[in-house]
Amino acid sequence: MTTSTATRPAVSDADGTAPTDFDTVVIGAGFGGLRMLHELRQLGLSVKVLEAGSDVGGTWYWNRYPGARTDTESWAYIMNFSEELKADWVWSERYPGQAEVERYLQHVADRFDMRRDIQFNSRVTAAIYDDATNRWTITTEAGQSFTCTYLVSASGVLSVGIDPPFPGLDSFTGQWFQTSSWPKQPVDFTGKRVAVVGTGATGVQVIPEVAHTAAHVTVFQRTPNYVIPARNHALTDAQRAEVQRDYDKIWEKSRAQVFAFPMNPAEHAMTDLRPDQQQRVLEAGWETGGFRFVFETFNDLLVNEESNQIAAEFIRNKIRTIVKDPATAELLCPNYPLFAKRPPLGHFYYETLNRDNVTLVDVRDNPIREVTPRGLRTGTDEYEFDIIIFAVGFDVGTGALSHIDLRGSGGQTITEKWAAGPRTHLGIGVDGFPNMFMISGPQSAIANIPVIIDNTVDWIGKTITFMRQHGYDRMEPTPEACAQWQEQCNNDLDATILASGEEVGSYFFGANIPGKPRAAVFYFGGAARYMQFCTDVVDSDFKGISFSAFSESTT
Repeated sequence: MTTSTATRPAVSDADGTAPTDFDTVVIGAGFGGLRMLHELRQLGLSVKVLEAGSDVGGTWYWNRYPGARTDTESWAYIMNFSEELKADWVWSERYPGQAEVERYLQHVADRFDMRRDIQFNSRVTAAIYDDATNRWTITTEAGQSFTCTYLVSASGVLSVGIDPPFPGLDSFTGQWFQTSSWPKQPVDFTGKRVAVVGTGATGVQVIPEVAHTAAHVTVFQRTPNYVIPARNHALTDAQRAEVQRDYDKIWEKSRAQVFAFPMNPAEHAMTDLRPDQQQRVLEAGWETGGFRFVFETFNDLLVNEESNQIAAEFIRNKIRTIVKDPATAELLCPNYPLFAKRPPLGHFYYETLNRDNVTLVDVRDNPIREVTPRGLRTGTDEYEFDIIIFAVGFDVGTGALSHIDLRGSGGQTITEKWAAGPRTHLGIGVDGFPNMFMISGPQSAIANIPVIIDNTVDWIGKTITFMRQHGYDRMEPTPEACAQWQEQCNNDLDATILASGEEVGSYFFGANIPGKPRAAVFYFGGAARYMQFCTDVVDSDFKGISFSAFSESTT
């Protein structure tokens, strides 16, 4: 017989108090999980959100290290499903800090009574699909099990931190911390000798903050980054009023921009202007700050090697101007294309390297060999510290799913499926994993996350609605559709100069993790184009997706 697609009631345990069977289980209660919960409620589906942390926030719950803040302007880092929400929340800064973003997500959860559908302190360890019942069974670290028809992973792009890759960590007699799982209690650096290992976006944020109170900070850099000044500032009442008045225009501008930022498109290619004019435009972008330096200056920085090199040399010259010691300045100058690695936004990062209590140690050719009881040892030197901070990055994109026991049809694991690198459909679905959806999954667009999340959740909602309207209760993308999307990702990547990032350990390709298959982890063709691909699938009655009505045989 064919099972009904009507909403099934939550099924309780034997004592009648704890529902364990739902239409949908969502993993994660950050931006993606909360937005998905709202959408599923609108569809009338029963839902349970499982969150490893003790509160909502996702990335902004775990990453509470000193200096943590967004790289997206606050007025585009929002939930867009409620006019009332936009009216009653006011941001304080251009780039809000971790605590403010966490408060915002707590406000969203409270305003829409979301906590009643969220179970905290529940880390998912397994999610297994049963072909015989068309149901997913999700198991937590505590041994609880939940079943559902639809499984949604909203566990985030940056949710699985890389463990410190150095032997001897247990022997260290001081304190050590990972930025990806920072403690809730404040860490006192006053008078301490502090090591910061890593100079990616996280290290760039934490180093200036720690330097204010530490006796000395030693920065261990493997690969320098192009750090663009953020130019953060507090918002005035007039600016906040303007933002709230123009939220709809801001959102539409974000959806049309290549990285989903509320920015105007650059009017010129670098080659359209004389060298002196080029420098004036770059100077204006540098002073404006943030990613506007990349996206509002010239329209060919990511596709033209000559243009990219001019912008890269401009930044290198800024480094040489800001950093007083010439030798240190040269160590900080990248020699690869701008955006081959994701450039961080800085809050006086280069200026911090001028402080008497900050030292830069280059470990590209003299890497850290081990952690010792007193500190760190490279191939030639040993350094003593009271505190070590590891800002060594994340297993980006695939990590959230490959770190759990995730098994699809026939018992195939996601690790086996992605043995040669991720292959998905729109970064949302995977062939062989029926009724599983990913928010910000591998091969989704790399862009301002809340905008992409909103588009993805809307797409998932339309897919489930289509299924219910047509009597389907099983869906999965076809292998051909996944192969075509993988080809699309590769083709659009090849049209840019970003492929060189593999050589410098960019997480764009999984190259920051030894042994991880080298493949495009994101879609690089732009947010607007990505969202059009999603729309096209819906408008074609979901071409590339196989739907069926699950049949349960009886004897």
